[in-house]
Parts: sequence; C-alpha cells; structure tokens
Amino acid sequence: MPHHLDLDTTELPREVQAIRKAITDALRVPDPQRPRQTIGQAKAGIYAFYDYDGEPIYVGQTAEGFGVRLGRHLTGQRSDAVAKYVLDPFEVHAISVWSLPHIGDMPARERKAALDPYEYTVYQHLVTHSAYGAVLNEGDIPPGPLQELPDPVECVIIPDDIFPDRSHPDVRIARRAQTISLLAKNISERKVSAGLRRTLVTQTERLHALAEGRFFALSAAVEDEGPEGVVEEPEGLF
Repeated sequence: MPHHLDLDTTELPREVQAIRKAITDALRVPDPQRPRQTIGQAKAGIYAFYDYDGEPIYVGQTAEGFGVRLGRHLTGQRSDAVAKYVLDPFEVHAISVWSLPHIGDMPARERKAALDPYEYTVYQHLVTHSAYGAVLNEGDIPPGPLQELPDPVECVIIPDDIFPDRSHPDVRIARRAQTISLLAKNISERKVSAGLRRTLVTQTERLHALAEGRFFALSAAVEDEGPEGVVEEPEGLF
C-alpha cells in the first residue's frame, strides 16, 4: 500500500515561495525619488534584468507601475517576452529599476513617449557593459536623446540558499538549451520579426559561452588532478 506524505498540496514549493517573497520585498523598498512610496508603487520608470553572471539580459519600461509589470515577467503571469521564450524568468538573478515620478505624474497616454528616451539611455548602458553587446529584447529600442538617470534601486531576487542550485552551470546550460529549442520552434511555426531571430542568435551565443566555460573549467580540473586523480563516472544517472 503506497505511503502518502502529509503534504499541503495547496502550498507553492518552498523555493517558489522564497523567490516570490524576495520579489515582494524588493518592491517594498522605498522609492528614492519619492520616499513616501515604495518602488512597487512608482507609476513609471525603466527596469533591467541581470543573470547569475551579472550580465544584462533585458530592459523594459512601465507606465502602469513596477509592481504590475515586474509581476508579469517574474511570477508566471501574462508576459509577451516570457510567452515567446525571449525571457526565461529562471535566469533572472537581480533587477534594477529607475523610478521616474515626473513621468508617472503625466496623463497615462503621454507616459510612453516620455519614457522612450530613458529606456534607450538604459539600453545603451546595458549593451556597452554586455559581453555580447546585446540584450534579449525582441523589439528594437527606439533611439532618442540620452537622458540623465537617477540612481537605480538594485535588488537580488534569488535568496542565498537557493543561489548555488539555480546558478550551477549545468542547470543553466540545460535550461538555456530548452529555452532556445522552444524559441526556435516558435520561430519555425509562424512569421516572426527579425528581432526575434536576433534574440535567437544572442541566446545561442550565450549558451555557447556558458557551455564552453564549463567544459574548460572541468578540463582544467582534470588536468590538475593528474591521471591518478581521474575517476570515471558510471553511465546513466546513478
């Protein structure tokens, strides 16, 4: 007779709960541009995501509030970037947000046009500091005059006790390969933008760099051990 553990199946896995709590805590940080409100309450601004290497992977803008937009991307709610396999929330280790309350105070219909040059400014900063000279955005960031930015609020959303498993290169390689496969399948089944194909190129470059780095790191470790220190791994998982 099978043994049934006494589990509350209505609860999310503890890892998911911990990450969602970290996201909630990040959104509760006071907005440095308007300290009486939290950053999650800020109506307008720019945000960026970074992976476990500190590599920038995505930039966006919100005219409806960071709490709404970041929730869509990071907690499994509706997000075009996630739905199209442009962005894998699993890869997001840290976020930066730039609150722009003077734009948040504008009528909603005017906010996007006002945000565009700020998004372009952040985008230029990110690609300059990217090892690949690119982020994963499908859409082109419309060019505009560079703007003076306030200091961002920077938050890590992966708790320290989860970080080793999430950031392990073999886990990331498998996850990224799966994302690329799904993205390629999406591209093969419909007419898509050139930007989505550019994202595929960037993702394959990122996968190659990660896999190559892992290979050379393990090869160097084997060479350091010498022939007598090499232990053959059994076939299969166990």
